Amino acid sequence: MRTRRTFSPLPDGRCLLEGHKLINLSSNDYLNLAHDPRLISAAASALQEMGVGARASALVSGRTEWHARLEAALADFEETEAAILFPSGYAANLGVVSAIASEGDTIFCDRLNHASLVDGCRLSGARLRVYRNGRLERLRRELEKAASDGKRIIVTDSIFSMDGNQAPLIRLCELAEEYEAILVIDEAHGTGVWGASGRGLAEACGVEERVTIRIGTLSKALGAMGGFVTGSSGLIDWLWNRVRTQIYSTALPPAICAAACAALEIIQDEPERRRVLFERAEFLRNELSQRPHVTVPLSAGPIIPVILGDPGLTMRIASELKDVGFLVGAIRPPTVPEGTSRLRVSVTYAHQRDDLERFLKALDRSLARIGKSG
Repeated sequence: MRTRRTFSPLPDGRCLLEGHKLINLSSNDYLNLAHDPRLISAAASALQEMGVGARASALVSGRTEWHARLEAALADFEETEAAILFPSGYAANLGVVSAIASEGDTIFCDRLNHASLVDGCRLSGARLRVYRNGRLERLRRELEKAASDGKRIIVTDSIFSMDGNQAPLIRLCELAEEYEAILVIDEAHGTGVWGASGRGLAEACGVEERVTIRIGTLSKALGAMGGFVTGSSGLIDWLWNRVRTQIYSTALPPAICAAACAALEIIQDEPERRRVLFERAEFLRNELSQRPHVTVPLSAGPIIPVILGDPGLTMRIASELKDVGFLVGAIRPPTVPEGTSRLRVSVTYAHQRDDLERFLKALDRSLARIGKSG
């Protein structure tokens, strides 16, 4: 049974969980910006200027100057013509996928995709075909079958949230081009983290111009909230008039837009945050991979799954880690497949080497107590 807990984020990668101060290894605040004084100051100034809520949907009257500034900043950051905002990353994925597909089309969805992408696929009414990114020959066969029937749309996360592994974007671009398919990628865990400029995995792979639609989020590495799509002016105008999750949702609070603008500036001005983040994640991943009786899949970046298999064991170890000062995500079915329950360890720029070494010692003690350390 999943229970609700009271959580308070603190600076420097810490948190309060039901009154207990812990090192937070469950956060998606990869660049440690959510508590950055510059974001707080930007949000506070916008609060004084415009109040709390946007008061209406963006289409009606809720698109303020701060929304326009953020859209322009996102388009500039992503080196595209325009951008459109959504109240959440979930709303962006759900709305965009369900808007571009309909009955008679076929969507090809990676089995590891986030629930918001899967729900968008189902809501669209299109035929749904699920593929595994490690077995793209099946995807090719399914694309071939659908070659003469409706639109073909390939939908994928760039970085998979529970595994930390990368989608094979270069190969997917090749298949999309070969079969004239639309390629939609969600850079939720890529934006701000991957690529020389922080634009995401598409930038890192050199395929930005080959991707039809790029979706991102403001709620992870940018430390704010909301979702967005960037692209040509024609695409953004079409989405503005067609995507129901944007049309019928109250716009983001202006203060959040101001904070996200500040975050974009920091990401561009301080690339060392990404470098340090990857160095610390690589250290922890290498250390964890040497532990017996656990599986750490090959990947890169700040998401590190420690697969234990049994959901009861996973919950017990997470509880023991909490008791000694560490908050980690305990992930079990149906979020992940049966037999792959795991600790989802998430490294951020805030974590120091000492934090990670202490975590490793605590995990070793917990594994030893249950006879899993060999």
